[in-house]
Amino acid sequence: YGDRPDEFRVLDLGAGNGMVGDELHALGVESIIGIDVIPQAKEATTRDRPEVYDDYLVTDLTDLPEPQEESLRRADANCLTTVAALGFGDIPPLAFAKALDLIATPGWLAFNLKENFLREQDVSGFSRLIRRLNRDGYIQTLCYRRYQHRVSISGDPLYYVAVVARKLRDLDDSLLESLEET
Repeated sequence: YGDRPDEFRVLDLGAGNGMVGDELHALGVESIIGIDVIPQAKEATTRDRPEVYDDYLVTDLTDLPEPQEESLRRADANCLTTVAALGFGDIPPLAFAKALDLIATPGWLAFNLKENFLREQDVSGFSRLIRRLNRDGYIQTLCYRRYQHRVSISGDPLYYVAVVARKLRDLDDSLLESLEET
């Protein structure tokens, strides 16, 4: 789409041990901020990949302290990545939406999740959230690919969906409030 990696300022939500950040860093991304709720994830990243992140916050986006929110907004991120962290209760839809709200408009969004979490029967709420974001013009999905993520311990293939989308407009309070109620 014409953007270069060195133009991206990324929020890596559910950054874990920094594997995704490491790949972004290798591509020459301008800046990367990791966000995770687990202190041990930051410890692992600091130990194994100390050069990857410009900052790494251990915080809960559903209850983000004001100084951290101000710091994240000053970072002027224009891309949100979330890999293998959605739909299992680790990152609720509200936290994902708040992270999306922190990136600039227009901005980029790249995430993956188990294909079941985008179906109508999804109980995690991601199916409803992603459909609403698209339907109401907050994002435009540009690429949607199903792939075999791995094989389960029983040998069955596990399929995920990779999504690349463009953030088209800022999230409004009513959307965020509706997610707080669920």
